[in-house]
Amino acid sequence: MRFYFDADLLGLAKVLVPLRPDMTYPGDPGGVVHKRERPPCVITDGSTLDEVWIPQVAAQGWVILTRDSRIQDQPAEIGAVRAYGTRMVALAAADAGTVWAQLELFMTQWRRIEACTDEPGPFIYSATRTRFRAVPLR
Repeated sequence: MRFYFDADLLGLAKVLVPLRPDMTYPGDPGGVVHKRERPPCVITDGSTLDEVWIPQVAAQGWVILTRDSRIQDQPAEIGAVRAYGTRMVALAAADAGTVWAQLELFMTQWRRIEACTDEPGPFIYSATRTRFRAVPLR
């Protein structure tokens, strides 16, 4: 497993997870993709609080995909990212309002998102269709 979709990207997750064995989302029952077993997700409920699921997902070493255009204004989330060495990519809400728009943004930035699996945390990147920028972890 390499990627975890936050509950705010559940529609996008349900489009992509059947296509790739290295992606999961809260409540994912697991399955088989391309003859590879994908285990059930360790986060079983999409309403699990950030302070609970972020450390669990970070401990797995997964890159978190979330939707938040104002991630730089979320001190608690930034603090959790720093504290747990989390690796996170936030799809900017202005460009990610619908599942279709999220899919377009995700595929446009796929190579950069995938490269995050080789980068040590902590980090947050904010992604739009045209930009992929680091968010300061003040």
